[in-house]
Amino acid sequence: MEYLLILISAILVNNVVLMQFLGICPFLGVSKKVSTAVGMTGAVTFVMVIATIVTYLIQHYVLEVYNIGFMQTITFILVIASLVQLVEIILKKVSPALYQALGVFLPLITTNCAILGIAILAIKKNYGLLESVVYSSASALGFGLALVLFAGLREHLDLINLPKGMKGTPAALIVAGLLAMAFMGFSGLVK
Repeated sequence: MEYLLILISAILVNNVVLMQFLGICPFLGVSKKVSTAVGMTGAVTFVMVIATIVTYLIQHYVLEVYNIGFMQTITFILVIASLVQLVEIILKKVSPALYQALGVFLPLITTNCAILGIAILAIKKNYGLLESVVYSSASALGFGLALVLFAGLREHLDLINLPKGMKGTPAALIVAGLLAMAFMGFSGLVK
C-alpha cells in the first residue's frame, strides 16, 4: 500500500514539474511536439532511476560513513553528469538506433534539475532503496505525463487562431499555469 501511495503522490499530487517546479527548462523547451516529449520522458526516466540508485548508495555508503554529507550536492551533480555520459557512450556502441532516437535528449538531461531534485528528495524523505526507486520512477512518469499533456495542448494551440501577441510563449505559459492549477485538484488525494 505504501508503494501505491508513493506512486500516486509522485505522479499526481506532488508532480515534479507542475507542483515542485523542477525541470521547467525541458518542460518548456521540449514540449512543442508530443513525439519529442515522449522521447524526453523515456530518457529522463532511465537516467532518473539509475541516478537515484547510485546517489542513494553513495549517500549511505560513502557520504554518511565518512561524515561528509556537505558534499552531497556536488557529488550528486558529478554522478548525474557521469551517468549521462556513460549512458551516451554505451548507447552509441550497443544500440546506434536508440542512440539516434535519444541523442538530442541526452545532453539536455545533464542540466535537468528534476533529476538532482528527486535524488536529493528521496534522501530527505528517508526512503529505503526500493522506495527511492519507486519514487524516482513515479516522479519520472509524472514528469512525462505533464510533458506529454503540455505538448499535446501546445500542438493544439498551433491549430487555433490566437491574437498575434498571444502566440508562442505567452499562450504556452498560460496553458502551463492552467495545467498546474488542474493538478492542484489532486492535492487532497494523498497525505
